[in-house]
Amino acid sequence: MLSIWVHDLDPFIFRFSESFGVRWYGLAYVLGFLAGAYLLHLYHKKGLSPLDSSKQSDLFFAIMLGVIVGGRLGYFIFYSETSLLSDPLAFFKFNQGGMASHGGFAGVILAAWVTARRFKQPFLRIGDLLATLAPPGLLFGRIANFINGELWGRPTDGSWGVIFPEAGDSLPRHPSQLYQAGLEGLLLLVYTQIRIWTTPVLKERPGQLGGEFLIGYSIVRIIGEQFREADAQIGQDFGFINRGALLSIGMAIVGVAIVLYARRRRAN
Repeated sequence: MLSIWVHDLDPFIFRFSESFGVRWYGLAYVLGFLAGAYLLHLYHKKGLSPLDSSKQSDLFFAIMLGVIVGGRLGYFIFYSETSLLSDPLAFFKFNQGGMASHGGFAGVILAAWVTARRFKQPFLRIGDLLATLAPPGLLFGRIANFINGELWGRPTDGSWGVIFPEAGDSLPRHPSQLYQAGLEGLLLLVYTQIRIWTTPVLKERPGQLGGEFLIGYSIVRIIGEQFREADAQIGQDFGFINRGALLSIGMAIVGVAIVLYARRRRAN
């Protein structure tokens, strides 16, 4: 029988001190933004995007702010409500971790709305483009979660289980971070790229691809949450469903509404 692997990956690529250095998590953000920038450039080159190089730079600056501010605020609002109230400076303590993907999505949506108005472009069209840029960031981010040994899964009897020392026990657990990397990142990347390159959805039904992404993300997030250990700081306050899955249900409802609006608008 194969022995169960004990997680021993270093979250730092290299260190300057015990607690300061270049982290894999930071590299994941850089790679996600670079992948998104490349795709946006490619879309414009192939006539799928109205945004030239200058507008692409402005949009990405807004996206970066949206991801960082929205993800950080989302973490405190959704998962650690009292921390920010007791210590407002906790927002700036990025070395302690704490980002929420749902909050990041909210920040990106706000950034898309602001830049769409500035560029005098339809908000739904900008949203469709951004929906195709998110999966690479999700893919790299979840892989970084695994390297960090955080957000581990529930106990498993499977031979692929991993022992995460930070969990405080010696139980083999699902490497749920990798499941989510495959579902939220790779699967949605393939889906959105197929849709944008092989169908006229961008031109004929603005908003539909963005809505489809929200629905798809919600579905795969809920699936992934079934293997992930509940966050200790919020416990089991929702009983049979955890907070991540509940937020995803709300996101799915928004996605369905956007798709219906896009299809109705096209029909008219």
